[in-house]
Formats: sequence, C-alpha cells, structure tokens
Amino acid sequence: MTAPVFVVDHFDAGGGGRYVLDGPEGRHAVSVKRLRAGEDVVLTDGAGRWAECVVVDTEGKDRLIVHMDSVADEPEESPRITVVQALPKGDRGELAVETMTETGVDAVVPWTASRCITQWKGERGLKALAKWRATAREAGKQSRRVRFPEVADAASTKQVAALLADADFAAVLHEEGSSDPLATAELPAAGHIVLVVGPEGGVSPEELAVFAESGAKPYRLGRSVLRTSTAGTAATALLLGRTGRWS
Repeated sequence: MTAPVFVVDHFDAGGGGRYVLDGPEGRHAVSVKRLRAGEDVVLTDGAGRWAECVVVDTEGKDRLIVHMDSVADEPEESPRITVVQALPKGDRGELAVETMTETGVDAVVPWTASRCITQWKGERGLKALAKWRATAREAGKQSRRVRFPEVADAASTKQVAALLADADFAAVLHEEGSSDPLATAELPAAGHIVLVVGPEGGVSPEELAVFAESGAKPYRLGRSVLRTSTAGTAATALLLGRTGRWS
C-alpha cells in the first residue's frame, strides 16, 4: 500500500524537519485515517510539488506532526492529455471527473455544448464548477497523485475550437460508422492531446464542422457507444497506454 496523500499550501518545515499538518487535512489524518508514529505520508500542493514524510506524533484531533526530509518536484507528463467534457446530467459530471482523474488525465474543460440538457448559469454554475474541482482534488489524493488535473472554467464551442487549434493532436469522440478508430490514430510523442466528449445527445453537425476547421477529426472508441460520463475515461486510458505513459 502506498502512503496516503494530503494537500498542503506550503512546505516550510521547522527545526529538525518538523512539520505540522493541521486544519481539515490534519483532522482527516488524525481522526479519520488514525495515522500513528512511524507511518509514511506524502504531502503535496497538487501542482507537482511533494515531500515524503514520516509521522512523529499527533496532537489533539487535528494536528499531525511529521518529519520532512526534502521536497521534490514531479515534472509534467508528456504528451499532456486534456479532455473537453460536455456537461452531463445530474452528478454524472462529477463521476466523469473522478474516474478521469484516477486514470491519469491532466486537464478537464467543461463544455456547454448545444445539446447539453444541463446548463451552468449564474450561482448554480459556479457551484457546479466548484464541485468538479473538489472532485478532482479528492480523486487526486485518493489515487496518490501529486499533480492533480486542472479543471478549467466552462468553455463555449468557440473557446473549445481555439483550444483544439493549438493542440498537437485533436479528436472528437463520435460514434459515426465512418469515423476512424482512436486505437489506430497517429499520435504525437510529446506535446498536447485534446479530446472532445459530447453530451448525451451527441455533438451537433454544426459543432463538428467548427471543430473540423480547427483540425479535430472525429474518432470512435469501439463498437459500443459509451455514455458521456465514461467515454473520456476510456479514451484517456487508451491514450495513456498508446503513448507509453503507462509503460
């Protein structure tokens, strides 16, 4: 079992490498995980900076005292994989973010596609975005990552097209029989890969045309049609294997 991960804002250890993990993370470590002296933990800022530590003691219900030796920086993965996720119904968006994070996606862009039943507007939209970001953080910790995926602000079709135009490989997951299989697409060895996952109603012909102008071709995953909340995870796994990031 790998060491549990906790998120911190800084890595400033005191004399002898003594570091105090407090607040919500400290409470989780002490009162929920019930960590004890001698156990290993990993502290991270979620942006690639991390430190291996050993528990020294606990204080009260929310202070974990650890010994920190040194701090390291994990480089960004290459090629970088971004999934543009159309807004699903209900809590399936959070499910998509959770499983893509556990799989290894580097960034998620919520997309307000024309056929989305769910629409993020005003305060409701801000709350939904905050849930996606919190899900990425918690799933990142659970899967022992030290670099959590970025969850961008909700993007329009025009903004997604601009992202696709800058990618080294851009694809729209589409179930059309004439679409090429993603499993045989020629992929870059480095750079940025961007995948678009449409809503339950599919990507509209108008959106496909806009994305095609940005260099994004339609690709299919397999014979079956996956739900929008699972397609991004399956595609990410396929690309991680094909690009060698899972080797």
